[in-house]
Amino acid sequence: MAMHKNLYFILFLIGILNSTHAQEQKITTKYANHFSVDYKTDGVKILNIKNPWPNSNESFQYALVPKNKKELLEQYQDYSCIQVPIQRMVLSSTTHIPSVVDLDEVESIVGFAGTDLISSKEVRNAVDHGHIKELGLNEKINIETAIALHPEVIIGFSINSSNKSYEELEAFGIPIVLNADWLEQTPLAKAEWVKFFGLFYNKEAQANTIFNQIEADYLEAKRLAAKANKQPTLISGSLYKDVWYAPGKDSWAANFFKDANADYLFSDMGSSGSLSLSIEEAIVKGSAASFWIAPAQFTSYQEMLDSNTHYGVFESFKNKKVFTYALTKGETGGMLYFELATHRPDLVLKDLISILHPQLLKNYQPTFFKPLVHE
Repeated sequence: MAMHKNLYFILFLIGILNSTHAQEQKITTKYANHFSVDYKTDGVKILNIKNPWPNSNESFQYALVPKNKKELLEQYQDYSCIQVPIQRMVLSSTTHIPSVVDLDEVESIVGFAGTDLISSKEVRNAVDHGHIKELGLNEKINIETAIALHPEVIIGFSINSSNKSYEELEAFGIPIVLNADWLEQTPLAKAEWVKFFGLFYNKEAQANTIFNQIEADYLEAKRLAAKANKQPTLISGSLYKDVWYAPGKDSWAANFFKDANADYLFSDMGSSGSLSLSIEEAIVKGSAASFWIAPAQFTSYQEMLDSNTHYGVFESFKNKKVFTYALTKGETGGMLYFELATHRPDLVLKDLISILHPQLLKNYQPTFFKPLVHE
């Protein structure tokens, strides 16, 4: 009798493990608002892309059809069909690269719009060896080169409803899938787009594992920051043609400041996007801030002063507490922050904690943010 009970218990455990394994093979979104996926019983995945450009009320659906079930293509002819797993992909933004790298699919990248911007050593090597072709700008992709690459899908992005290059490529039967990671407002929502890429390679389990680790590390860093006794004040942004542009209160960057347990002095102004302030407003609100994070792409204090002498009145500037992402670049000048930060918010948060609460992360080596150079 005891043997039977043990057997039932073992079978019960196997059932749970199999169920858990099956769930790990599927993608569900926890933070991201601009994509989701529906799994059909025949093995087809319906990828939903929601509002892929600002102020958009449109959505797009793609049927990801298994290559070993081509007979299903006709059944899903009302969708834009993509056969998976794909082997030839074109990318249009550096934010797409880290996900493909982590999924061990660099060899699938055959073209990219703006290869000089790429920082990843692995992908740069592929560019240097001619495995990844230059396609020009996202808005003006070289149509002939793109077609000659025979991509199975182009991962694009759009700032509005019109992109003539994409329309031409679709006319040649090349599916264009709009990626809206850049519109997500929170750090973990952007990072969750690794799951989006996992769908095209049938690597949902690997994508889930990657994201789960990033999420765990981010939340652990957030808990660490919460232990700090003081909330340092900080500002962000800089002047461009007499207008001070800075992250809005609910923006991606402002969420980092909040999770790093900092008092962002512009947090009671504006919206989720970018703030537009006068220099007078910036001085009144932020001149006493202890730290200045991300002053555009300045790399030295002298460069900032040469640009505008008003910077010199800020306490963070006087006390040499200005930190920039612009000093961390790839071999051809692309900024690592623009490529990797959305995929690895845990590293961004740790950088900020090491700056704002150095006692919590001793001997930490920053990935992105470094002190401005001072002569």
